[in-house]
Amino acid sequence: MKKKERETLAQQGAADLAEKEKELREASWKLRLQQSTGQLENPTRLRVLRRDLARVKTYRRALELKGEAAK
Repeated sequence: MKKKERETLAQQGAADLAEKEKELREASWKLRLQQSTGQLENPTRLRVLRRDLARVKTYRRALELKGEAAK
């Protein structure tokens, strides 16, 4: 994920981040399926995708904590 993409993630709302997380989970599942059948051409893509998913989860958690701090 490029720096500009990370900056846009930081500015998105919880709903957008949830949608992005769903997309990444589906893509991860598809890549794992390809890996198990021996059809995965670029194995590093799986690692990159997992890291992107972790970034999205981190931003979602930060929004949750920010919301709790406002209460």
